[in-house]
Amino acid sequence: MGNYERETVIPFAPAAKSAGSNDADQLDIAGRTILSLLNKAASVADENSQHALDMAQKLSHQLRAAENRIAELEAGVRYYRDRCERADQWLHKIFSEIEERFLKPDDKRRADVLPGRPVERRA
Repeated sequence: MGNYERETVIPFAPAAKSAGSNDADQLDIAGRTILSLLNKAASVADENSQHALDMAQKLSHQLRAAENRIAELEAGVRYYRDRCERADQWLHKIFSEIEERFLKPDDKRRADVLPGRPVERRA
């Protein structure tokens, strides 16, 4: 981009004064216009490239934040899954203890409170 600005354009010399200096002036104007448009295009391309880099960096930060949040949520899931398993173990232990202490193997009430069986109410 900067190289175009520093280069000098050598204007075409007219072959003869009679050929008209107007043709040479038009070529010089066209050359300068083209270089100016190239400089503008390069500037726009640089701006677009910078914008794309900025967006990529922003999205990269958002992705890292999302990955960190996912890791936090996964840790929470593991924590609560472990607590759920511990609670299930405690419930099983409590049920076993109740069964052992209060319901004897020959006790008819034992069949009434086993999981999956309806509980009869006695009046």
